[in-house]
Amino acid sequence: MPNRYPRDFRGHGPDAPDAQWPGGAKIAVSIVLNYEEGGENNLLHGDAGSEAFLSDIAGAAPWPGQRHWNMESIYDYGARAGFWRLHRLFTGRGIPVTIYGVATALARAPEQVAAMKAAGWEIASHGLKWVEHRDMPETEERAQIAEAIRLHTEVVGEPPRGWYTGRCSMNTVRLTAETGQLDWISDTYDDDLPYWIEAGDRDQLVIPYTLEANDMRFATAPGYITGEQFYQYLKDSFDVLYAEGQAGAAKMFSIGLHCRLIGRPGKIAGLMRFLDYAQSHEGVWFPRRIDIADHWQKTHPPKRFDRPSQMPRDVFVARFGSIFEHSPWIADRAFDLELGPAHDSATGLHNALARMFRSATADERMAVLRAHPDLAGKLAAAKRLTAESTAEQASAALDALTDDERATFERLNAEYVAKHGFPFIIAVRDHTKDSILAAFHTRIGNATETEFATACAQVERIAALRLKDLLP
Repeated sequence: MPNRYPRDFRGHGPDAPDAQWPGGAKIAVSIVLNYEEGGENNLLHGDAGSEAFLSDIAGAAPWPGQRHWNMESIYDYGARAGFWRLHRLFTGRGIPVTIYGVATALARAPEQVAAMKAAGWEIASHGLKWVEHRDMPETEERAQIAEAIRLHTEVVGEPPRGWYTGRCSMNTVRLTAETGQLDWISDTYDDDLPYWIEAGDRDQLVIPYTLEANDMRFATAPGYITGEQFYQYLKDSFDVLYAEGQAGAAKMFSIGLHCRLIGRPGKIAGLMRFLDYAQSHEGVWFPRRIDIADHWQKTHPPKRFDRPSQMPRDVFVARFGSIFEHSPWIADRAFDLELGPAHDSATGLHNALARMFRSATADERMAVLRAHPDLAGKLAAAKRLTAESTAEQASAALDALTDDERATFERLNAEYVAKHGFPFIIAVRDHTKDSILAAFHTRIGNATETEFATACAQVERIAALRLKDLLP
């Protein structure tokens, strides 16, 4: 099996797409309210012990075989008081939110669900239970995902269109995508814009989430102590992203909230201050995540292409074997590298191929240089160049020389080869006919060692230009 690295360090690359948010908005502020109260670890829920995550109890630990009254009470506050304080805040300001709703928690909160629906909020799935999934067998997690969708549909009246597990496993993103039922999933934190992943035959939209612009930091260390600290962090994030939007690179800003945390009076004050600040700016869009998904689907639909890291060896070598002139062994060796999504672009694959060229012996690199044709030489006249070389020489009008110009090139070619032992190589697409001739006259007098290094660099440049014709 080929050596492949699954993590994607490239993403949208150096030129992220223009989000084109509705109305020319400079930023999309996605507010998420996690509804987990009643879905957490609890003996009442069939779990082995009490909850210990994301509460105001310092250093909380699970109580095996026991109910933890204080922990339950804190979670209860989120349902009884925090939710309604947040509901009044967002409905009063006309800001729609996305609920990450744990299915079993929603089933225990009929009045809250009714209020979410009446407000027009999106209710996405937050899994069946608010528990860790990292050690859960794949078959069990798949079954829980299916049951979460079933129960959510029964409780809410319609199936979820979005998903976020949170305490997920290495299988979660793949398993949720494989359901084929979700318009978006959010179990990643790796970008400021949505993006597509390929899950078999399905193109799955991912809307990355956040763990830092998130009130969970009130319950973790290091974290926020006061509402003012939360406000300042949200404001700073907003300011940077808003400025990027003003510069034509609009982004998405996710904010994560929890009823039992931000719903407390001293914490919500910071959120209120931030909303005042954000709403005082022009060009701020407050969408639900399903609104982002619908917009992205229409504006930036998925575009599949043949990915080098996913090709079998024969296809890979056939496709890229001519990138380095008449030297398919370079592609064959590159196939055995640790290729991954980062190599599915022109720049990424060029790095892999160039590594094999650079690590080759001097004799092997010399053979690559000698595989290149003379500029405007006999092979060109006889139309025996590779398709790539033919197009490249034509780009500098070397296929339309006068008799005198051709004679000059032939003389220089002969002198250069006689002195250095390999053809004059230059990335002609970077030049005009006149600049090529000027470089010819300059380089012909260089030391052969210097010219060998220069020619190798030009071979790499030619390869980079060829790959840009084939890949993103």
